[in-house]
Amino acid sequence: MAYALITGASKGIGKSLAESLAKRKYNILLVARSEELLKENAAELEKKYGIKTAVLALDLSAPDAAKKIAEWCTANNFDVTVLVNNAGYGLGGAFHTLPLADQLNMMQLNMQSLVSLTYLMIPVLKKTQQKTYILNVGSTAAHQAVPYLGVYSATKAFVLSFSRAIFHELKDENISVTCLCPGPTDTNFIDRANMGVLKEMAAKFEWPPAKVAKVALSGMFAEAVEVIPGFMNRVSYAFIKLMPKKVAEKIAAGIYLKAIRGGSKA
Repeated sequence: MAYALITGASKGIGKSLAESLAKRKYNILLVARSEELLKENAAELEKKYGIKTAVLALDLSAPDAAKKIAEWCTANNFDVTVLVNNAGYGLGGAFHTLPLADQLNMMQLNMQSLVSLTYLMIPVLKKTQQKTYILNVGSTAAHQAVPYLGVYSATKAFVLSFSRAIFHELKDENISVTCLCPGPTDTNFIDRANMGVLKEMAAKFEWPPAKVAKVALSGMFAEAVEVIPGFMNRVSYAFIKLMPKKVAEKIAAGIYLKAIRGGSKA
């Protein structure tokens, strides 16, 4: 039976993607930092869906993380046919006020680890004769520069551009590449990004992770190059494309500056 490898699989969208793939009778490989949460999730999936699981606990932002994951798959002869690069996080605040080390760590995780793992897993995906899939998790923030989420939005723009490029490079292979660009989702992203003041506003538009996962996998298996869950997110994307960049960025700056100031008072 084929395996699906999911990074950032301990909670949020990654956990929901793992469950959605288990429903489709994929064996599941779960990778994240928290071994305890991974083991809990793995046991639940095995019991609920009768599939096999394996877990690997490691810090995905470590420079050698992708190599360790690929070696783990090879050593255990896991027949990986789905790769989900979900691990990532955001930091909110003015670029010059956030610790440089934290921002570089975010860049390492959101971009370099994703690229490295994709590179190392493509030969594994090519080995099988059946159709295989790569799902990279971006964000609606990939579609414009977002002041006060500057580095984060830039990393997600990179993920989207990279995904779209290799979609075409691999179109004659057995590998389809999709970039998921979710909008507000009911995860701990806002808290980790230090933008808790946005919770009330985001709650009006948030999707549950399970719903995001369902739409993501429907698009991935349909071999869509990009998936934007939610009608309002797609409408917003259309407006951003038509709007002058300076105007879109000014609007975003006003929203997120308010969030940062609100967060600093809390």
